[in-house]
Amino acid sequence: MEKIRCRWCVGDSLYEKYHDEEWGVPVYDDQKLFEFLTLETFQAGLSWITILRKRENFKKAFDNFDYKKVAEYTEEKIQELLQDTGIIRNQLKIRAAVTNARAFMETQKEFGSFSDYIWKFTGGKPIINNPKTLADVPATTPLSDEISKDLKKRGFKFVGSTVIYAHMQATGMVNDHIEECWTFKTK
Repeated sequence: MEKIRCRWCVGDSLYEKYHDEEWGVPVYDDQKLFEFLTLETFQAGLSWITILRKRENFKKAFDNFDYKKVAEYTEEKIQELLQDTGIIRNQLKIRAAVTNARAFMETQKEFGSFSDYIWKFTGGKPIINNPKTLADVPATTPLSDEISKDLKKRGFKFVGSTVIYAHMQATGMVNDHIEECWTFKTK
């Protein structure tokens, strides 16, 4: 019997694998949180599948999302990234990744880890939304508005409420799997 999935991923094996294994699974590891934050900022204005198909290229280009290395990128490295056809070559987003790595580390200093900081917004546990259909899943919430505003105050770039809500979904801060999805009860 075929698995019932959230409709947004059906029909593409890469999308289905991401949905089944990662989307909505709580992430507490700082490097993984930085990876998703970086990928989500590059997604702004684009589809997630576009980013997902380039994910391995992004990993190579951004030193496996090692935020300590990204924070030290020079202008020379930024120019090199702007020539990398394997990633999204948007200068503002590339520069934002470097800025965000620095802000990420400052946030770690203040809270002990970025995970402790970001998860404090949900009390350390996922929010289970129980959407019946995809139409019931919001693009933003008052909580994503609050987190976005706080991140911007901390110097992060490309972290609007829509980007942050997508980040919350990707890292399991919210579980927006529809009720009939096979993963709904497993996440």
